[in-house]
Amino acid sequence: MSGRIPTRASRPSGGLAAIGAVLLAVLPLASGCGIRTTTVPVDAGPAPSRVSCAVPKADNSPGVTDAAVEQVYLVCGSQTTPVPRTVQIRARQAGRVEQVRELIAQLQRSVLGDEAKAGFATAVPGTLEVSGPAPGDPDDALRLGQPIEDLPSFALAQIVCTLAVSPLASAGHSVVLGGPENGDKVRRYTCTPDLRTRPQAADTAGVEVS
Repeated sequence: MSGRIPTRASRPSGGLAAIGAVLLAVLPLASGCGIRTTTVPVDAGPAPSRVSCAVPKADNSPGVTDAAVEQVYLVCGSQTTPVPRTVQIRARQAGRVEQVRELIAQLQRSVLGDEAKAGFATAVPGTLEVSGPAPGDPDDALRLGQPIEDLPSFALAQIVCTLAVSPLASAGHSVVLGGPENGDKVRRYTCTPDLRTRPQAADTAGVEVS
């Protein structure tokens, strides 16, 4: 015997070939415990989320007086979710627009602590301003400092839903909003599931108020 190691081109002997054929016949049954393998893809569901979106408790701010817990809508996991916030209520004595500004300020606030750990964020621009109705508007209308169509995708949902669930809502838990130009038509918005979960829904949300 020469002791030569067979290369990949070497043919196996007849005995080895027979053993190999038997192994190939038995392998599918042994590896699957009797269940045949399949090439059909299996949907195991979405990949695990990297954020929990667990709603934290309302933050207790030391030294804050005349405060109440309000629900504000933040963005997490491709949708908006109500989160409790401790909000000063002294603005309630100053009128509806000032109270709205206080809630919008909560949406503009940087997300910190447990909210940030759970994956919450905000899309409302920090420079966004809010004013009362323009001449000819309904009394409950609010004017934003930039065109509504220019807002980030989820910002409109955050604003609408935060105001709609508050005592500042218009009739039917709605919000009447318009852009900065007096000639722009105002629209009545409600906090629909579509608006909360689909960013593109903001493009067609709202009903024009005549």
